[in-house]
Amino acid sequence: MEKFLITIGRQFGSNGRIIGETVAEKLGISCYDKQLIKQVAKETGLWENLLDEMDEKHSNSFLYSVVMDPYAFAYSFDNQGYGMSLNQKAFMATYNTIEKIAKEGPGVFIGRCSNYVLRNMGPVLNVFIYAPLEERIQTVMQRFSLSEKQAKDQIQKEDKARASYYNYYTSGKWGRMDGYDLCINSALLGPEKTADRIIEFAKSM
Repeated sequence: MEKFLITIGRQFGSNGRIIGETVAEKLGISCYDKQLIKQVAKETGLWENLLDEMDEKHSNSFLYSVVMDPYAFAYSFDNQGYGMSLNQKAFMATYNTIEKIAKEGPGVFIGRCSNYVLRNMGPVLNVFIYAPLEERIQTVMQRFSLSEKQAKDQIQKEDKARASYYNYYTSGKWGRMDGYDLCINSALLGPEKTADRIIEFAKSM
């Protein structure tokens, strides 16, 4: 598994983060999720709370910047961010950090368009974790102590934000199976056994 990279896309409430962390733990490699924000903040000087606020989301300020300056993202990544909005700079900082980490060794990367960022690196296994809405509602209700309606609303909000973020920056379609090597319904086996199946698949590649 030397230099092997695994990316995890996930629906909100599908236990994708827990599964990714379990895969990394079982393989003895690093998992990059929220802690990636801290590393990006440290390396780029961008505020950590600002990156956290923009993490896998399209804020109103981002949509406004796109409407006001639709050509902003057309600038080259090599021009040190000239013409980019703050949101776009935050994305590029995350992009560059994921790429840098991946070059240094194996790891599991959760969300943040990592399958797109690492598309030209290898070997890479791109996984998407999903689950039926009813199962995800129950998971979110328990995890965050929410009512059924609150949990459903939160799921819809988070999935919409992740899809908008992914679709904009990659020109792909979040959750569409042709963007991944393996799509798994985590409700069938639970987090740990789902992690085991991902590892089995990775080792067979």
